[in-house]
Amino acid sequence: MDNAFSHGYALLIGVGASAYAPWSLPVTVQDVQALRAVLTDPRLCGYLDDHIRLLHDAGATRQAILDSLAWLAERAVADGDATAVVYFSGHGWLDEATGRYYLLPHDVEPFDLAGSALAAEAFTEALRKVEARRMLVLMDCCHAAGMTTAKGAPALKLPAGFGQTALPKGVAEALKQGAGRAVISSSTGAQKSWVRPDGTLSLFTYHLLEALQGAGNRPGDTEVRVSDLMAHLSRAVPESARALCGAEQTPFLDAATEDFPVALVRGGKGLPAGGWQALQEEAAIRIGRVVQAIGDRSVAVGGDVRGSVIVTGDGNRVNR
Repeated sequence: MDNAFSHGYALLIGVGASAYAPWSLPVTVQDVQALRAVLTDPRLCGYLDDHIRLLHDAGATRQAILDSLAWLAERAVADGDATAVVYFSGHGWLDEATGRYYLLPHDVEPFDLAGSALAAEAFTEALRKVEARRMLVLMDCCHAAGMTTAKGAPALKLPAGFGQTALPKGVAEALKQGAGRAVISSSTGAQKSWVRPDGTLSLFTYHLLEALQGAGNRPGDTEVRVSDLMAHLSRAVPESARALCGAEQTPFLDAATEDFPVALVRGGKGLPAGGWQALQEEAAIRIGRVVQAIGDRSVAVGGDVRGSVIVTGDGNRVNR
């Protein structure tokens, strides 16, 4: 297929509902479903349906995340030219006493966070077993609720001794180790990753969807590269955070490799002579339609759910 990014594989994790309800982040489910829709649209990124695995809600358990990283490792072994994308959207908390960082899966236990959450070391170890030729890890780990939170809604209550932080630099450095590795974090340091005021998507994911449609590319480009993603995210996310949330949010890139492509631009047709400016309105409309189509935990734009493995809160598991 000329309009397929046939060596691309993606694991998309949006934790969503937590077994401990106060820690739930519903917007992360919308984020991963919208990402899947754009990635698998042959008019856009060109990923194959069965090259994507989606985890959310009760399906995004600690073991399911590790099992899905093993699935990604198997795909990389079978395809010597694989490009792997791993996207995680959920809470990331730091144990201030030990310095250990944890990703919170669905089945986290509030009275045993260290024993039930996914330690960054375990996540990193599983990623290192994915011997893809190229790998991009996208981490959206420190969420805030948008304008309502900024205007004084109750703050999220964390266990004693834990702090809500963006991906620590040391963790990013560990994740990027190895040839062909790059990590993009949605924010830095004590910054939070904000949600759009309408609650539809996180700011980071909204602009990531733009970048996957060519927002950081030049006319004539036929592939979206890591540098193209970062060029747009580093400009658009801070601007939106200040304008919509009155906050600072600055994504950062940590890479141990040269630049590499992660998707097609417009199904391989590339940007027109007018560049992104000529497509910006069309892309915004498309994102809006994707978000509308996400109802009932399904994606109706960019192909149906057949062909990918989906683990959802209702226990469904769909295979080709």
